[in-house]
Amino acid sequence: MIPDSVTLSSPLSLYSIPVVYFTAMYPHLWKVNTIMSITGFNNVYPRANVTEFAQDKRVPPKLAGKIKRMEGAHCNGLEQFPVWTAAILVANLAGLDNAYLNKMSLGFIAMRILFNQIYIAHESNAVGWVRTAVFFGALSFPTTLLLKGAAKYAAQ
Repeated sequence: MIPDSVTLSSPLSLYSIPVVYFTAMYPHLWKVNTIMSITGFNNVYPRANVTEFAQDKRVPPKLAGKIKRMEGAHCNGLEQFPVWTAAILVANLAGLDNAYLNKMSLGFIAMRILFNQIYIAHESNAVGWVRTAVFFGALSFPTTLLLKGAAKYAAQ
């Protein structure tokens, strides 16, 4: 339940956990919807859909590449989700400032959305390096929270 009065100092950072999970899931949902609308979706062997889609002669190679990148963005988001969850839990348990945690949460969510959009839209190696830079920038958010949370907890 969200509090009646919400400010930057409200304890909202735990709500970032489902939002970050959604940032991992929307590329998957977009991918599934695209596959369903063009070739149909095999729900008996769902993990084979990307390969089958890419091999279908009706599918333009650029679209097949985009579907593969949607899958990559989804997998990357799922890989980052446990790190973010642990960081937010540690930071909250250690008692880090709510306003700081909220800013870090918003920053991480923004970086994950930017990462996804670059990942899905890019078609060049140069932009791939930009995506990599955004990835490491985003990774600095949970890393910072884990280190600050651990330090504060250890000092208590």
